Amino acid sequence: MPAKPEAFTRGGQRWKRMRFKGNKVYVQVDDQGCPAVRDDKVRICYRHDDGREYQASASRIRDLDDETPDGPVRRRAPASPAAGSPVPDPALEDLEAIVAYTDGACSGNPGPAGIGVLLRYMGREREISESIGQATNNIAELKAVQAALQAIRNRELPVHLYTDSEYVRGLLVRGWKAKKNTELVNEIRSLARQFSQLSIRWVEGHAGNEDNERVDKLARKGLGKTRKGR
Repeated sequence: MPAKPEAFTRGGQRWKRMRFKGNKVYVQVDDQGCPAVRDDKVRICYRHDDGREYQASASRIRDLDDETPDGPVRRRAPASPAAGSPVPDPALEDLEAIVAYTDGACSGNPGPAGIGVLLRYMGREREISESIGQATNNIAELKAVQAALQAIRNRELPVHLYTDSEYVRGLLVRGWKAKKNTELVNEIRSLARQFSQLSIRWVEGHAGNEDNERVDKLARKGLGKTRKGR
């Protein structure tokens, strides 16, 4: 297989091989070889022989020799955005990532419970709203995460999964020891290990995040199915 070029020109635009969130990509650069930043965004592509292009956050672009995951961008010329520019939603930065929002709902604890999931990839969306019968709120939150991961077939793609549950965050991110629901937690941990690039992120609930509010409604819709015995 021929080696990928370190730089190329297409349509009068220069492209240089750099890193985006740890992955090697091609970035549109200026005459000095620095990322061509516009409104805190740069153009990237994944293959030199593929005409598809994407936007990415300039703050996530690094030189190939910069292995620091959260370090600053190295530029040989001033091309950074103005100070105070808003930080974009990380779910919008990697357009080839699968974004998943999850939520669980429970009426009483335990009580009738439901789950809500929103999956988004390359502009396409899928919703999941299901009854899980009688359960606690924590089980509903875990079941929503499990349903999201089970629904993703291509586990080589990067996945950003969002939850507003501190319980889920503690068990799956902070390494808490499960005192209850151990079988379910172990199943989810085993499932998570099947993904090559999975990040589980916490988002504040009922704080104006549209996708979080959306899965909350889906979970409550699933809860309603439990009440109706469907």
